Amino acid sequence: MSKILLINGSPHEKGCTYTALYEAANTLESLGVDAEILWLGKKPLQDCVACGACMKLGRCVFNDIVNEAAAKLADCGGLIVGSPVYYAGPTGIVTSFLDRLTFSCTKDKALQGKLAAAVVSCRRGGATAAFDRLNKYFQMSNMTVVGSQYWNQVHGFTPDDVRKDLEGLQTMRTLARNMAWLLKCIEAGRQAGIEFPEHEPVTMTNFID
Repeated sequence: MSKILLINGSPHEKGCTYTALYEAANTLESLGVDAEILWLGKKPLQDCVACGACMKLGRCVFNDIVNEAAAKLADCGGLIVGSPVYYAGPTGIVTSFLDRLTFSCTKDKALQGKLAAAVVSCRRGGATAAFDRLNKYFQMSNMTVVGSQYWNQVHGFTPDDVRKDLEGLQTMRTLARNMAWLLKCIEAGRQAGIEFPEHEPVTMTNFID
């Protein structure tokens, strides 16, 4: 599955976050990996209401861009989620999206074994806190988090500013190259008979006697 889905969680379709994601997507395409940028838009996104319906249906009961993204991910080997930094955290729409996406994919283990990375865009500070918040979704979904030469962040108040952040853009390209390489390694492993590890049934400990 030589394709990566990139999520643009900024309210600005072609803003700073998009500029960073585009740099990664363009590099992926140059390496033979299909890349699609999906913009979450400006409209409010339904939060997870903890109804548990997705544990039966295998999809979120609210049929919107979350289910659209989940369907696209079925044909992808990885996911990159981009967000601007709001008060040292990702946007509300990104967290609502990931709350529902990761939970609704749990039943069928749809994210398991896929590559993942977070990308954040900020004017000045708060990037690492937002970056850490996003990575937590991937780390508890049995995904492989892909690194780069630095934390995946760009800086600037406008897209033109971001285009001047040479280190930030280089970090995006390095991330894309690492992701493309790992996709090829996973495919080579599959051809050699190496599959994703089998895991024990999940044990949930809610309290200790």
